[in-house]
Amino acid sequence: MRKESVHSDVTVVGGGLAGVCAAIAAARLGRTVALVHNRPVLGGNSSSEVRVWVCGATAHGVHRWARETGIMGELYLENQYRNPEGNPYYWDQVVLDAVLAEPNLRLFLNTDVRDITAEHGKRIESVTGWTMGAERLTTFTSPVFVDCTGDGLIGHLAGADHRIGRESRAEHGEEWAPPEPDRQLLGSTILFYTKDAGHPVKYVPPTFARNILDTPIPEHRLIRTGDNGCDYWWVEWGGQLDTVDDNERIRDELWSVIHGIWDHIKNSGRFDAGNLTLEWVGAVPGKREYRRFLGDHVLTQTEVMAQNPFDDRIAFGGWSVDLHPVEGMYAEEPGARQRYSDGVYHIPFRSIYSRNVGNLLFAGRNISATHIAFGSTRVMATCATLGEAAGTGAALCAALGVTPRELHGGQLALLQQTLLRQDASLMGVRNTDPDDLARAARVCASSTLTRLAVEPGPGTTTTPLPLDRDLAFVLPVDPRLDDVELLVDVHTGAELTIELWDTLRGENAVPARHLISCTVPVPEGKEQWVSAHLPWQPDEPRNAVVIVRADPRAHLHLVDQRRTGVLCLARKRAGEPGVDHDIPEEDDQAVAEWVARGMRRRSFCFRAGRTRAYDPDKTVGGYQRPFSGPQMWHAGERGEAWLRLDWDTPVEIGTVHLVLDDDVDEYLNNLHRHRTEFEVMPELVRDYRIEARTEDGGWTRVARETENRRRHRIHRFAPLRTTALRVVVEATNGAAEARIVALRAYA
Repeated sequence: MRKESVHSDVTVVGGGLAGVCAAIAAARLGRTVALVHNRPVLGGNSSSEVRVWVCGATAHGVHRWARETGIMGELYLENQYRNPEGNPYYWDQVVLDAVLAEPNLRLFLNTDVRDITAEHGKRIESVTGWTMGAERLTTFTSPVFVDCTGDGLIGHLAGADHRIGRESRAEHGEEWAPPEPDRQLLGSTILFYTKDAGHPVKYVPPTFARNILDTPIPEHRLIRTGDNGCDYWWVEWGGQLDTVDDNERIRDELWSVIHGIWDHIKNSGRFDAGNLTLEWVGAVPGKREYRRFLGDHVLTQTEVMAQNPFDDRIAFGGWSVDLHPVEGMYAEEPGARQRYSDGVYHIPFRSIYSRNVGNLLFAGRNISATHIAFGSTRVMATCATLGEAAGTGAALCAALGVTPRELHGGQLALLQQTLLRQDASLMGVRNTDPDDLARAARVCASSTLTRLAVEPGPGTTTTPLPLDRDLAFVLPVDPRLDDVELLVDVHTGAELTIELWDTLRGENAVPARHLISCTVPVPEGKEQWVSAHLPWQPDEPRNAVVIVRADPRAHLHLVDQRRTGVLCLARKRAGEPGVDHDIPEEDDQAVAEWVARGMRRRSFCFRAGRTRAYDPDKTVGGYQRPFSGPQMWHAGERGEAWLRLDWDTPVEIGTVHLVLDDDVDEYLNNLHRHRTEFEVMPELVRDYRIEARTEDGGWTRVARETENRRRHRIHRFAPLRTTALRVVVEATNGAAEARIVALRAYA
């Protein structure tokens, strides 16, 4: 047995997506990082060992413009390109490659941390892990530690305050909390995959297979051939037990039911399953819940639903508050109870560091949140964004020699601006980076989209969509709206009622406050442009919703075009699923009433006049992702286009950051379930060059990129003095016009 010591600026324990993103974030900020993981592959519940889909703020398409950026966004895009079929082993490689790409990061797989040295409840000095197979005992020392273990073992051993189970309703005033506190949890799940062997395959069940006819499962849960993996998310158990102490018992029970389900499918005679065989059954229970640490703030259900805009926000979520019956798969009630906020909600920095262990941050399902709020924050893409925030905070703490609480108290702006510089998932916070030279520049472009419209071009075929339910579209209002024209068919004379609604919040894309109604008489006829007068000038740019009320005599025209910043929606019919999955909804809220099924990457034909929503100056000092509008420059013409910065006096530049449009409204491949048609997002700029103005008024190239498929690009070059800088877009990955979200320049 060997004994070793490893000293790093930051030690991250736990290699799920939260830990991976924490480690990468800290390493990219120049800190030395040890990432310690007790499994042979990274990715936690998303890995090939467990195979849970990666869900996040999009909530399977419920929330709009909500896909995560930053490191999680990079993983999404890379997986989309490498792994369009969702192979879980290829996903392992994507995650591992991202870690191995960081020279400041050392990875320790198969290393189980179970001992620590700490001033109990005060400060962690070191953690020690045993590497199986290598028979190596390694002690890791750091000034800062990040617990991404999920179960919160490191913080627990250090004496960090935490909770297990549900708080009482009186403690935080949460509507869904029970009258009295208890230790009920969400259970664990094991998944399985099947395949068609192309010939008859028998199945002899093991002796431990449970006869599911003796359980409530056949009556209360959906069993189908062809379903795989997370289609069986409801195979869940252990919420009445201790999901750590009883982990082995929980695994055995889940195995017995999986094999019982498969025996039922294969041998009951009720399914066409003769050629089907079991391809894979998980051996590691995918845990949902255990310890939740207590930070300086405990996030609550009320704050999630109200979308509280915390001053110290460092990430956002959007998954529903998604709670399951404690009996799991044996419950006679539905498998999930859900409630959505009207848009994404914010998570404060105070919820990702310990209130009593001074050098401990945490990320993942163990953050400082109530059981009810945790029902939303627990999903992996959200955990990953919290990991990036925790790793960023840890790196700054190590560099400045401060605790996370001190960082919050004295350097909060630095933390948030560092996250924005990394293109992290931060909503509604502007770029105020004092080092960004672009903020002091004048911005212009070769052309700009100034007219907000989607019109059928010559030879374009439109699709008449029956107005048999309310239809709507979201559009940016910047600076004002006057008239909106729609292309309609009317079979007999009709009066269309068209309304304008305010979304109230920059994060949201659902109607919240009624502004104006307009009734327009329309004669019989096809492909008529109908005008509605909807004057509105908000105090600041805002997303608005135009609703066309149902009228069975009319149709609106759809066209296969996508206008950035514009969304098409339809009111959900009674009994129709409100989102792109089968989990039942608890409430008929505004956000769940409107669906986009069948209208993604399509738009109603409309005209809405002039707009400043795509002006070049949106790329400097802005929000860096959709918020009260698209927040990007959009070229007004096809072909080569440029975006330019000018300074009155020369500046020295050695680094340029580009954030390119990857359509964060597109719900990307989430590994083992959803498929997206594009391997590379069409909106992404593919080929471009960066040029600086020379003393003689010419241009010299300082960087060039071809075949780009990433959103965030950083170009470093020998520092030079110049009065102008421009990005010349030569080609996109399919979109007709160029788009740039943000342009930053540094010495």
